[in-house]
Amino acid sequence: MPESRGREGARERARRTSELPSQTQKIQTNPAWFVPVMCALMIVGVLWVATFYITAGAWPIESIRYWNLGIGMGLIMAGFAMATQWR
Repeated sequence: MPESRGREGARERARRTSELPSQTQKIQTNPAWFVPVMCALMIVGVLWVATFYITAGAWPIESIRYWNLGIGMGLIMAGFAMATQWR
């Protein structure tokens, strides 16, 4: 039985694709300190806000009053911003 013309072309295409170098990019990873710092920022932020509410504003820093909430929320937001860059 005669061989079809398509077989030789398919073999040639398979050979060329197997010879091509891999063009995948290496995914960059975060340094080892990244995840602990991210988690610590979020936990400290939650504890800061909770401490402010539990002590009726007497702690963590009494003199800045409701800016304590801003500090706590800022810490939480910094941790969340780091979480968006986590790989």
